[in-house]
Amino acid sequence: MAVSYNKLWKLLIDRSMSIADLRKQAEIAPNTMTKIRRNEEVTLAVLGKVCKTLNVDYGDIMEYVSGKEKSR
Repeated sequence: MAVSYNKLWKLLIDRSMSIADLRKQAEIAPNTMTKIRRNEEVTLAVLGKVCKTLNVDYGDIMEYVSGKEKSR
């Protein structure tokens, strides 16, 4: 499965929030945050923490992309 977290990065910019701030507030391990930064799969529990912290839905922070789009 191919995922993109570009929506999450845009949301953080809009809210003037750093990746480190999100990681600390959502209580996400550094290696898990690295997976997100690399557009790798993470568990729904992790995504749930991010959504709860930002008060958003899954679709607001990520999207499914085909293999062609991911390689851009």
